[in-house]
Amino acid sequence: MKKSVLLIICIMLAALAHLKAGDAVAAPSQSHLSSDPKVQAARGLVKQRRYFEALKLLDPIVKESKGRADRTDVLFLYGLSAIEASRRLPPAKAKERTTLLDAAISVLRTILIAQPGLVRVRLELARAFFYKREDDLSRQHFDRVLAGKPPKAMVANINRFLRIMRARRRWSAHFGFSIAPDTNIGAVSDSEVIYIYDLPFRRNNFQGSSSGLGFVFWGGWEYQYPLAQRLRLRLGTDISRREYEGSHFDQMTVSFHAGPRWWISPKTEMSLLASARQRRSGGQVHSHEFGGRFELEHRLTPRIRLSGRASLHERDYERDKHFEGSQLDLALAGSWVLTPTLQIRGGLGYAAENPQSRTWRNRSRWGRLGASIALPFGFTVGGNAELRTTDYQGGWFPFVPDNSSREDEVRIYSASVFNRAFTTFGFSPQLIVVSEERESNAQLYDYKRTRAELRFVRQF
Repeated sequence: MKKSVLLIICIMLAALAHLKAGDAVAAPSQSHLSSDPKVQAARGLVKQRRYFEALKLLDPIVKESKGRADRTDVLFLYGLSAIEASRRLPPAKAKERTTLLDAAISVLRTILIAQPGLVRVRLELARAFFYKREDDLSRQHFDRVLAGKPPKAMVANINRFLRIMRARRRWSAHFGFSIAPDTNIGAVSDSEVIYIYDLPFRRNNFQGSSSGLGFVFWGGWEYQYPLAQRLRLRLGTDISRREYEGSHFDQMTVSFHAGPRWWISPKTEMSLLASARQRRSGGQVHSHEFGGRFELEHRLTPRIRLSGRASLHERDYERDKHFEGSQLDLALAGSWVLTPTLQIRGGLGYAAENPQSRTWRNRSRWGRLGASIALPFGFTVGGNAELRTTDYQGGWFPFVPDNSSREDEVRIYSASVFNRAFTTFGFSPQLIVVSEERESNAQLYDYKRTRAELRFVRQF
């Protein structure tokens, strides 16, 4: 518990320190403007909305801009000109339009790698993604622009972009993969001896924890069919798979969901979904779940988002019938974009499992806090701390010598880092290290594990 508090305090201190630094770089000063006559001429062309001519003048300068003191100004003018030029092309020239937007994204991204706090540059990057119809990325950058406390007119314009993206959204998809070494794949205890009536007994065929290198894949898609102006039908599926050498520890989950989504107001939406899941373990079907979930999302302020989820599922097992029963999950999460470069996330949750076996009935409570910071030179670092407590019903003798109920406490700490400058096909390798420890009053249920993931995340 002390480690959790210490990590959370460190995250908050780093956030506050970066908040002050972020305010100083929220907007570039006039001192960065180029004195080069050609760049000044290009600026004049931009003011006259002669964007194609400005691009022609800036193109050779951009190619030789590395090391120039006025590089930020040159790249920004080029990116702005490319965006506006793309908007003036006829629909028949879709390929040329995409080429211009890609060029704008590339130069604006270069600026933000070195100076992630420049709000106006991030605004133009958000617009470039909007016109390219990459709405998820556009929305992320618009949220960070709002954290820079822009003028009211700009806020109104950003909200207009957000409404358009919400209205035109139909298909969405995600996928990713990672390489994942783990020191304790099965999350098992290394204790070899159990005490029964104060007498030691050694576990038969004890092998202890197993380490290994895994491969993880996840993905999913969703389609939203419009039923009315503020009503959509959501249809989607998700899959995740984790494989290790052999098949004993392999895990796979496939889920489906369907149901309506209502936009209650420009700031609030909710969904009521029927859902089903199948879990496989070691190559065999492990369980099926059927039920529903309720989702609510609300933008409290331009910089703060809240979300809530409540789900109830009935779980059926192929073999372990005593585990069958209902599962309730409640969660409340929030994100606060303090500055264009700093985001704080947190959440609280409650879960209840009611299997047929009274011994395995339990109630869990959890809390999570984390932060991510975009730093100069392209680095983004993040940290999370989570605390989860679980109380079981029934007697747990001989694991709990006095036959009282089992009580667990799990602490999870994670740290991540990636470099935005290192990108291939829009993806950056991200390194995540997770330390997890469970303490229990029940013998043989303590464990420690450290795992890492080298995953690939979409950037810009």
